[in-house]
Amino acid sequence: MARREIKHPNRNAYTGGYADGVVLDRWLYVSGQGPLDLSTGKVVPGTIEEETKLTLENVAAVFGQVGCTKADVAKCTCFLSKIEDFKGFDKAFSSFFQGVRPARTTVQAVLGLGIKVEIDAVALIPSSSKGNEND
Repeated sequence: MARREIKHPNRNAYTGGYADGVVLDRWLYVSGQGPLDLSTGKVVPGTIEEETKLTLENVAAVFGQVGCTKADVAKCTCFLSKIEDFKGFDKAFSSFFQGVRPARTTVQAVLGLGIKVEIDAVALIPSSSKGNEND
């Protein structure tokens, strides 16, 4: 079973010693993403809705590298710096994922750099995808 590293297409800045994503078999595991401009590594501050939207766009950019779409996401784990932001976070999350939404866990956590949200994801790579090495 081969493992393969996947990089965010805009990543130019070093933000830590981890892979943006790892493909294992037909599964893509996306590391926690936040509201960052990955070309600079700088936080893009905003409301919880704005930060959630940018964070989800960063997650989507990683799974797009292997031919996944939003519909292929099975599970997200979401971290909020303040659980009181849940309503705004949920509104942005719900508008991003339509139809059958992924399973989700949402917890309050201490997040670095002053960000309000961090999200990781697990997606099943479609068998017809060119990103699936097992075809």
